[in-house]
Amino acid sequence: MRWCIAGTIFLATTINYIDRQALSVAAPVIREDLGLSNEQYGWIVSAFLLAYAIMQMVSGRLIDVLGTKKGFSIAVIWWSIANMLHAFGKGMLSLGAFRFLLGIGEAGNYPAAMKAISEWFPKEERTKAVGILNMGPGLGAIIAPPLMAWLITDFGWKMAFVITGAIGFIWLLLWRWVYYEPQQHPRISQEELTLIQQEQENEAHEQKLPWLHYFKYREVWGLTLSRFVSDGAFYFFVFWLPSWLADVKGFSLMEIGLFAWIPFLLSDIGSFFGGWTGGQLMKNGHSLDASRKWVIWIGAILVVPVLGCLYIESPYWAIGLISFSLFATQFKQASLFTLPIDLFGKKDAASVWGISGSAGSFGAMLFTPLIGWLVDTISYSPVFVIVSFLHIISAILVMLFIPKIRRIV
Repeated sequence: MRWCIAGTIFLATTINYIDRQALSVAAPVIREDLGLSNEQYGWIVSAFLLAYAIMQMVSGRLIDVLGTKKGFSIAVIWWSIANMLHAFGKGMLSLGAFRFLLGIGEAGNYPAAMKAISEWFPKEERTKAVGILNMGPGLGAIIAPPLMAWLITDFGWKMAFVITGAIGFIWLLLWRWVYYEPQQHPRISQEELTLIQQEQENEAHEQKLPWLHYFKYREVWGLTLSRFVSDGAFYFFVFWLPSWLADVKGFSLMEIGLFAWIPFLLSDIGSFFGGWTGGQLMKNGHSLDASRKWVIWIGAILVVPVLGCLYIESPYWAIGLISFSLFATQFKQASLFTLPIDLFGKKDAASVWGISGSAGSFGAMLFTPLIGWLVDTISYSPVFVIVSFLHIISAILVMLFIPKIRRIV
C-alpha cells in the first residue's frame, strides 16, 4: 500500500509541474501576443516564486495541523483553479497575479508529499520514495511541452490553461480513495502495518516543536541556505528552456514540443537513480551521513559540464548537455530533499520541509528577474556560468552546517 501511495503523490507532483511549466512552454507565444519583454516575463515568474516561497512555510505548518489527506486536497483544488484563471491574462500584471495564486496552491505539494512519506515509509526506504516523488517534476516537464504545443496549436493558449488546470480534479478523486494514515487504512495488510509501526513507535509520544524553535538548529540553516542557492538553477531550465530554444537556437513552437521534454526525462532518471543509490549505499554498510553526502556531491559535480552549452553550436548536443545536467541535479536532490525527514520526526517533517523549500523559492525568485535582465542586456551566457556552480556551493553549505546527518529531534 505504501508504494501505491508513493505512486499517487508522484502523480500529483507530475500534475503540479504540468501546470507550473505550462507558462514556460507558452511563453514565446504569449510574449508575442501580449508584447512582453524577457524582463517582464521574469517578473511574472517571480510572482509565482514569491507566493511559493511564502506559502511553503505556511503550508507546511497547515498540513501538519490539517493532516496530509485534507491538506493535499485543498492544495490541489486551489492550484488547479489558479491555473485555469491564466486564460483571462491580459498582460504582465494580470498574469503575475494569476501566477501568484498558482504559487499559493502549489506550495502545498511537497510538504504534504514529504509528510506522507514520513508517515508511511521506514528510513531505509525513504530516499527511494523521495526519488519516485521527485520524478514527478521531470515527468510533468516531459508531458508539458508536447501537450501544450498541441493544445496551443489546436485550441489557443488560453484554452490550453483551462484544460491542463482541469487535470487536478481527476487526481483528487484518486487521492480521496487511496490515502489514509496507516493505522486507519482499510486496505493495508497487518504485515505492512507492523513494519511501519515498528519504525515509528519511538515517535508516538513526541510533541511538535514551536515553529521558531527550528531556527535554533544549525542543520535547519544548512538546509535553508543550500536550497536558497541551488533551487534557482533547476527553475532556470523549468521556466527558461523553451525561451532559450526559441531565442538562441531558433526553435518553433512545434520543435519546442518535440525536444524540450528530453532534459526532464533525464532528470526523472537521475531522481530515481539518486534515490536508489542512497538506499544501496546504506544496505552496503555506509552510514546515513555518508550515503546522503556521497549522492549530494556526485550530483553537484556532474552539473558543471552544462557550461559546454556556451561552446556548442548544435542545439541537439546542447540539449544533451542540459539533459545530463538535469540528471545530475535530480540525482543530488533525491538525497538533499530527504534530509528534513532524516533530521526530524514525522510531526515536524512538513514544517521543516516548508522552511527549506521556502528558502529555495526565495532564492529562485531573486534569480529569475536577474536572468531576464541578463538575457535582455547581455545574453544567456552568464546565466549558464552561474547555474553550473550553484549546486557545488549548495553541497559545501551542507558540509559546513550539517557535519553529521542524524536524527536530532
